[in-house]
Amino acid sequence: MNLLKQIEQLIVLQKVDSEIYDLRKKLEEAPKEVSAIKQKLETQQSQQAQVDEKISILRQQEQKLNKEIEEDNDRIKQSKNKLMLVENSKEYHAMMREMDNLEKTNRLREEEKVAVEEDLAAQNNIKATLDAEVDKLDQELREKQQHLDEQLQGAQAKLDELYQKRQTATQDIPQPILSRYEFIRSRLSHPVIVPVDNGVCNGCNISIPPQSFLELQKGEQILSCPNCQRLIFWDNHFTENGEQN
Repeated sequence: MNLLKQIEQLIVLQKVDSEIYDLRKKLEEAPKEVSAIKQKLETQQSQQAQVDEKISILRQQEQKLNKEIEEDNDRIKQSKNKLMLVENSKEYHAMMREMDNLEKTNRLREEEKVAVEEDLAAQNNIKATLDAEVDKLDQELREKQQHLDEQLQGAQAKLDELYQKRQTATQDIPQPILSRYEFIRSRLSHPVIVPVDNGVCNGCNISIPPQSFLELQKGEQILSCPNCQRLIFWDNHFTENGEQN
């Protein structure tokens, strides 16, 4: 097999590797969207739990105030009944002071109850909003997870197909050339073999030395870019589809 034919086979191999690379990258990115929704859902659920706790505390306060107000009202009522039986002014004034204190305390509790009810209403509104957001996120998560599972299943089948295709592509490449390709591929970011256009490496976009460019044009050996170390070929030797001119 002549040199240009070997390069052509490397280009075929790289096309397969490019498909594998793109597919694996997509598979790496796909779960991130689901993970982001999960994280958002967990945050909303945490806020939901905090609001539920606040509502529980406020309801306990409301119940406590209602009980205290009711008890004070009963005491005031009892005091008013006793007031009718008072026989001296000293006892009368003492009971009046007691009733005034009870009524003053009750008014403060009523004001506190109004504040608690307002806070409770606000927290219930927040809860309603959070509940709707959590339900929406939960539904979105289930749909995304189902889509991801289907996507992963299809992608794995495609990967298996590509790996089989890759195995076929490597059979026509001499082992020393293939080893060189795999060595560079294990150490450099994709791609491995790139064209040189007008003396410029398409891998790093830096001009190669004139002497290297002349050697490349001869097509007598497989060269590497002095800058990025990728395998290089002269683009004029091949069509856009990677076939020899």
